[in-house]
Order: sequence, then C-alpha cells, then structure tokens
Amino acid sequence: MVRILLISYTKSDWIVYNKSMPKILTIQDYLSADELEMRYKHTTNSVERSHWHCLWLLACGLRIPQVATTTAYSASWIRQLVHRYNELGPTAMPDQRLKLPGAKPLLSSQLQTQLNLILQQPPPDLGLWTGPKVAAWISGKIDRKVANQRGWDYLKRLGYSLHQPRPHHVRADEQAQVEFKKTTYTSSCVTKSLSRSPS
Repeated sequence: MVRILLISYTKSDWIVYNKSMPKILTIQDYLSADELEMRYKHTTNSVERSHWHCLWLLACGLRIPQVATTTAYSASWIRQLVHRYNELGPTAMPDQRLKLPGAKPLLSSQLQTQLNLILQQPPPDLGLWTGPKVAAWISGKIDRKVANQRGWDYLKRLGYSLHQPRPHHVRADEQAQVEFKKTTYTSSCVTKSLSRSPS
C-alpha cells in the first residue's frame, strides 16, 4: 500500500508524492532569492539567463514540475542544473558550451598556405575556383571525402569571395558605349531646358 504524503496540483497534471519518492530537491544557499533574481534580470547571455531563471523560481518555492512548465525546460534538465549549481556554485551557471574546443580543422596551417598559393593560379580546367573544386583538392590532400561546402568555407577563410564578370550582350558595340559615356544625358537635358523660352 502506498501512503500518500502530499498531493499538489499544477496546471498540467496532479503530482502525488509518497515515501518511496526521493526528497524534494533544493538549491544550496550560495545566493539569496533576490540575488538570483538580479542575476536573472541582468544577464545578457540568454542561456545563462534561463539557468538563473530556473534557480530563482526554485528559490521562490516552486517545485521542479512547476519550473519546468514555466520555463519549458524538462524536469530532468532542471535537476541536472540544480545538481551542478549545488556542487560547483554560481560559477557553473554560464553556458558550458562556450568552453568546448570545437572540431580540429580539416587543413593544417601548412596545407592552408599551400592551398592559398594554388588558389592564386587558375584551376586545372582553366575556369574559376569554386567550392567543389577546392573541396576536391582538400579531399586529395587528406585522403577522405569532403563536402563541397567545406571548399567554399576555406575560400572565404582565405579571403576569397564570389566574383562573376558582368554579362555582356553579344551584339554590344564597345565603341558606341564609350562615345555614350563621353556625352552624358544630364548635360544635354540642362542645355535644352536653358534654351527654351518661357511660355
């Protein structure tokens, strides 16, 4: 027989607490509820702000299911957050993803230098260097297939940008274009307007 100790109602469902359930998780008193609220309201990083918001709500007396409903975080994530705060204190609340080193680059600095030198010459097909062509070059150097996007990423990283020549009409007369540029439209309009007599 399960002995019910406490029943509480949240907006979404009933929560039944009994003796077999773990104790209610509380936060350590590193900071008061007012200090938690101040950190929540004044933090500029959105992830850190959400962490402080969860802790502040718990310090105000809300239970984990209520905080989960309010903040749209799962109850298990809020428990992890509370355990981390209780073990490490306020220094554990900033976004931990910012400390991750990230992936190792595809090309070493030597290969990047070599790629930069190769990009200054025309590609083997005598066209323009494109992301897929650079990706194929990288694939040959590191002995594995590389997505075309990585080629474009390395072009941008090395300072190259997309350049396409302006289209030329096949029947364009270059001499006529040069003559047209010499006589501007605005000067002829001004001359005509000055020579008109008022009506």
